[in-house]
Amino acid sequence: MAVVPYKDQNENKKSQVATMFNNIAGNYDFLNHFLSAGIDIIWRKKAISLLVSEKPKQMLDIATGTADFAIEALRLNPDKITGVDISEGMLAVGREKLAKRGLTDKIELKYGDSENLPFADNTFDAITVAFGVRNFENLEKGLAEMHRVLKPGGTAVVLEFSMPRSFPMKQLYQFYFKNILPVVGKLVSKDNAAYTYLPESVQAFPDGQNFLNIYHKVGFRDTKWHSLTFGISSIYTGKK
Repeated sequence: MAVVPYKDQNENKKSQVATMFNNIAGNYDFLNHFLSAGIDIIWRKKAISLLVSEKPKQMLDIATGTADFAIEALRLNPDKITGVDISEGMLAVGREKLAKRGLTDKIELKYGDSENLPFADNTFDAITVAFGVRNFENLEKGLAEMHRVLKPGGTAVVLEFSMPRSFPMKQLYQFYFKNILPVVGKLVSKDNAAYTYLPESVQAFPDGQNFLNIYHKVGFRDTKWHSLTFGISSIYTGKK
């Protein structure tokens, strides 16, 4: 049974995730940085640094949200970054952010379903996803789509939450995720489910070696797993 934000509704996970992000779009950036004490910014920088030697020119950022990861990727000096997301609310916030910074010529945001990407095979030199694969309705299908649109020799970089396994971080993390994050998230976002869904989805996600196994299954090679901040987050890389 898939973990979904709104357990009392009959819509599929994809529809519910889109609704959830539409609901919290206006407060998403603030909550992201506040609830992680800004560590998410460091994680994004670390993930993008793994692509420096690749010098990608055409990049795709999946589940781009408000475009933070796409903006961070500009330091790679690509010709263009395309960001896709299923939440029009998040995209609207992202487009406003890009317009204010004068970045609309370098980053294009468009509606796109990760499991049915609107791009030809072998289109992108690099693909990035930050905190998005956990929300895929069908993880294997979404990763297979990433592999399809990636050019041979290209690299996919996935940044995602994971579950710490060592004492005392494991216990502290579970307490924070179950008792503090949902309360603060609910107060600020006004969405009762969004920040309850987050820890539930992290707990259900096949992190670590389990994720690498799926990565490899859909065709990625040279797969690697980088654990961050005592296992709170992980970066997964794979090449086509």
